[in-house]
Amino acid sequence: MSTQTKQYNVHEDWTVVILGFLIIGISLFVFLPEVPAFSWSNSTDLTTKVFAFENLQILLIQFLYLITIGTLGAFLIGKSVKYFLFTFPIVYFLTLIALVLAGNSAIKSINLEAVIFSLIIGLVIGNFFKLPEWFRSALSTEVFVKIGLVLLGTSVIFSDILKAGSLGLIQALVVVLSVWYFAFWLCRKLKVDDELTMMISSAVSICGVSAAIATSGAIKGDSKKLSYVISMVLVTAIPMMIFMPIIAKHFHFPEEVTGAWLGGSIDTSGAVVASGTLVGETALKISTIVKFSQNVLLGVAAFAISVYWTYTHNKSEEAVASKPTLSVIWERFPKFVIGFIVASLVFSFLITPEVRDEVKDSLKNLQGIWFALAFTSIGLETNFKDLLSNNSKKPLYAFLIAQLFNVIITLIIAFLLFGK
Repeated sequence: MSTQTKQYNVHEDWTVVILGFLIIGISLFVFLPEVPAFSWSNSTDLTTKVFAFENLQILLIQFLYLITIGTLGAFLIGKSVKYFLFTFPIVYFLTLIALVLAGNSAIKSINLEAVIFSLIIGLVIGNFFKLPEWFRSALSTEVFVKIGLVLLGTSVIFSDILKAGSLGLIQALVVVLSVWYFAFWLCRKLKVDDELTMMISSAVSICGVSAAIATSGAIKGDSKKLSYVISMVLVTAIPMMIFMPIIAKHFHFPEEVTGAWLGGSIDTSGAVVASGTLVGETALKISTIVKFSQNVLLGVAAFAISVYWTYTHNKSEEAVASKPTLSVIWERFPKFVIGFIVASLVFSFLITPEVRDEVKDSLKNLQGIWFALAFTSIGLETNFKDLLSNNSKKPLYAFLIAQLFNVIITLIIAFLLFGK
């Protein structure tokens, strides 16, 4: 299992970087997709603006553009192109419904973003209708999220990364070390098995799904246990990404603190983006940068875990023969972070302000649609019953308690580092 995971992760991340820069290059030099209209207040607006022939044309061109990029991605990472071509129009159509709902002026007034509706629509369909396994496997959630994150780099000035990134890295180190050790200790106390202990500790403390996958690969873990941990990560991320911004607004946390809190405690990059979007632009940028600071530690953590596991838990000839090397760090490193930083460098130093202003709205729209597509996909592939399928509830209790500890300790550190 681990060999397949390694190849998939590295290949997927490089694919995302290629696709992200392909989109940026097309926008700068070839074709700048128009931004479709989704804003409406009444039925007249809906028919004359959103469903106007000109706007439907823009949406059709956008669909063809996105399915072309997505098909190339499916081909490069080795997924079935045929299944992708079948599933993507469905995901896109459901996402359009979410975008139209979010475009209503009343909805906008209460600050509900399209990603929330994407998620709800996906969850309703994914949990009340039996979707075939090939349909779920054809969903490209991580690819969609990471393309959006590479594009997000075009809107983040590099001085912001240097400023918040240094604080973010300090926060990441403190949070990852303290939360990982607490989760590890708690799992041991609850007598959770060793494989689940390692996966849960990494998922809670570092970056959710990616950390669970990397850890499973490092310890040659059971794929069923990995699926269980990923299910917990996805299901708990949903209420966290909705309620944490509400809590922050209720207590009037500064946006920088809120962003650092969200980025440091929510386990999936997509959910961090969604929750940051609900708070504001500053929170979105800080939360993304803080999350990236944690993602950077994934390679180091995977290396440390593989060393620990090889020398203390697995005495088989195969494990001893495959002693981990420094190349594991590079192999596990999330390459889309490089895409984000390079995009930021290019738009900070190589692109003139005039050109940046010209392409800004179009790239922001594309970034938003990729995120919305990702959350429709997350909803479709998340099944709440997955959490109940495991006989023992101890791993779930350990995960939830560790997550609560994560939320509290991260908030304290966020206030210490980002509070004014």
